[in-house]
Amino acid sequence: MAMLSRARVASTALFGKLVHQSPIQRAFSSSSTSYNPMFSLDISSQVGSCMPISMMRIGTIIHNIEMNPGQGGKLVRAAGTSAKILKEPSASKLTLIRLPSGVEKLIDSQCRATIGVVSNPEHATKKLRKAGNSRWLGRRPTVRGVAMNPVDHPHGGGEGKSKSSGCRGRVSTSPWGKPSKSGYKTGPLKKRK
Repeated sequence: MAMLSRARVASTALFGKLVHQSPIQRAFSSSSTSYNPMFSLDISSQVGSCMPISMMRIGTIIHNIEMNPGQGGKLVRAAGTSAKILKEPSASKLTLIRLPSGVEKLIDSQCRATIGVVSNPEHATKKLRKAGNSRWLGRRPTVRGVAMNPVDHPHGGGEGKSKSSGCRGRVSTSPWGKPSKSGYKTGPLKKRK
């Protein structure tokens, strides 16, 4: 019982000190005199900051880039990817950005992007250990036409790994017999003029 009363006295004393203390000044108020390290740092160099591309420096690594202002991030969103700003916004209000594919694209400077690299770079190196892993990702099995019988696919049949459906050489076709190479036209006739 003595321990409980001592704890209660200590907690009330602490509460009394907090109540009689001067109100805490906010770091973002104009009357504040306390030093806030957040304002001394350059916000454009902080990883995770999202802002218009026009506010970023040359060479900044970015991801989740908008294609049109206010549209939402469309480019560079896959795991472990990043893009780089190559040129500052010019008079035409366009910024040159190098995408992960190596393509250099002009994007409106008012489009927003996030600074840094997308997390989980190991995603590309992850191996699927069994066929079930692929099925969990929604991928169904694919069977080559060459491995089928002639009744199932035009590429089927032949002896061993035959590419010619037996002794007769045939062009590569779809499962319904339409040629799939050599520029064979498959679109509707009325559009071809």
